[in-house]
Amino acid sequence: MSNRMWGGRFASGPAEIMEEINASIGFDKRLAPQDIRGSLAHVAMLGKAGILPAEDVAAIEEGLKAVRGEIEAGQFTFRRDLEDIHMSVESRLREIVGPTAGRLHTARSRNDQVATDMRLWVRDTLDDLDAQAADLQRALAETALAHAGTVMPGFTHLQSAQPVTFGHHLLAYVEMLARDRGRFRDARARLNECPLGAAALAGTSFPIDRHATAAALGFDRPTANSLDSVADRDFALEALSAAAIAAVHLSRFAEEIVVWTSAQFGFVKLSDRFTTGSSIMPQKRNPDAAELVRAKSGRVIGALSALLIVMKGLPLAYSKDMQEDKEGTFDALQTLSLCLAAMAGMVRDLEPVPEVLKAAAGSGYATATDLADWLVRELGLPFRDAHHVTGRLVGAASARGIGLEALSLDEMRAEEPRITAAIYDVLGVENSVGSRTSYGGTAPANVRAQAERWLGLLGQAPA
Repeated sequence: MSNRMWGGRFASGPAEIMEEINASIGFDKRLAPQDIRGSLAHVAMLGKAGILPAEDVAAIEEGLKAVRGEIEAGQFTFRRDLEDIHMSVESRLREIVGPTAGRLHTARSRNDQVATDMRLWVRDTLDDLDAQAADLQRALAETALAHAGTVMPGFTHLQSAQPVTFGHHLLAYVEMLARDRGRFRDARARLNECPLGAAALAGTSFPIDRHATAAALGFDRPTANSLDSVADRDFALEALSAAAIAAVHLSRFAEEIVVWTSAQFGFVKLSDRFTTGSSIMPQKRNPDAAELVRAKSGRVIGALSALLIVMKGLPLAYSKDMQEDKEGTFDALQTLSLCLAAMAGMVRDLEPVPEVLKAAAGSGYATATDLADWLVRELGLPFRDAHHVTGRLVGAASARGIGLEALSLDEMRAEEPRITAAIYDVLGVENSVGSRTSYGGTAPANVRAQAERWLGLLGQAPA
């Protein structure tokens, strides 16, 4: 008696441990909707090409729709002994329509079948991620517009550098997410070729119409080389690469939220909806959602690394190693989806504390560059000379433990005799941010314009 999956070449079933390592149904069952979509397109093409009679096509289509209904209703039994989603669907189809079900696999292999299923799943998921990233952009742009003039410290090396506005800071992440979305769309465009019909690796002798199945499944075209069709996982690698970069962006912002909500900073507040308490310290409000977003970036980055390592040494064409593409890809892209949703919720929940932000913006001699720029602009000093004068003034103020604005005019003139009282106009943080009117700068008018532009691009009228 031959093996029910692999035919006459195998006289007995696999060892128990072989079944344990070989079976993928525990995770590839989530490809069921894509698998049935692909099978419906394939059997319709077989009928139009005259490879299968119309009555067989109709029976198989009806059976596949019945299987899909069972899966959607949660009534389908995923059997581990059937190894994967493809055999599980085909086995149930045979129970429904009889031996005719065996004709469905004409002119295809599980190799091109799974490659098609995975492309469909990744494509669907990239569309969802793009929509979620756009929602996070909207949340950021809304908050940026509301806080276009809320002054805060800008940092380099996590040291106070120059004053910026809270809205300007948030819009930086809108720009990052725009690039993330561009990478999602680029990955989608490159994966949108259909492997179905490449069969095991060499194509098929049946007169199939691969352009028809590609069009039916929403692909731009069929893949052009049958070996590459079944051996390629670039589409998953590229999606994971885009996801890893996006996860890093979210992790950076999550880190800032963790820092900003600490008692030592106190820049923003999060409500009970996105914080947790301590089992022993009743005063604690922990930014756990942000911390988890920060941590989960490791899972996304790890999935990319793992699949790169799986693929790096594989000769053409298909090898069973490639079964390891699924769990990491599923987990990473769904993890990113969760993080995008959590971050959008936190952005809409967080409440900046303007008085704390403004006080911090004025600390650390953050307007020193404004002083140097004034010396260049008003007195004509070369910037390097202005830099040295300003540095000496910062040193004098620091020695006395006061701000630059607290130095007297005489103390200023001791370093540069031509300084006038107008210098004090640039030492306030509002004046500082207001002066940064260059394109992309932090001036509140710029921030409002950019926030409104983004809300328009994202299909939302500014409030």
